[in-house]
Amino acid sequence: MQVSPYLFLYGRCEEAIDFYLQATGGELLSKMKFGDMPDQGEQVGDQSAAPQPPEKIMHAQLRIGDGELMLSDGNTEKPPASEHAGYAVSLSTNDVEKGKAWFEKLSAGGKVTTEWQETFWSNGFAMFIDKFGIPWRINVEKPQN
Repeated sequence: MQVSPYLFLYGRCEEAIDFYLQATGGELLSKMKFGDMPDQGEQVGDQSAAPQPPEKIMHAQLRIGDGELMLSDGNTEKPPASEHAGYAVSLSTNDVEKGKAWFEKLSAGGKVTTEWQETFWSNGFAMFIDKFGIPWRINVEKPQN
């Protein structure tokens, strides 16, 4: 079984996809826009949702390392939450330089809450909220003795 975070970006999904791919060297696996959906009469799912702009992202899937991240613009009429709470996206690696590069690129334009540092459990660790309001943790694992 694989568990994948699903992020809703309320109208900024295309920008986030480009940003995350550039920052992580990830791969775009799939992308569907609301305009790609069948007509309302053929549509499955939540029929009560308001139609969304056809150019906005209904669903996208990225591969970052061995994991996957799913994204959507979601309901573009709904304002984004003032802050995302109750989760963080975590990226782990054994490579200090890769971890630090992820931190520097993904935190650009955001708010760093824990600066990049070595800890008792990690060769490098940082926490931040990216420019889309998504909380992240970067962790460089120490080798097990």
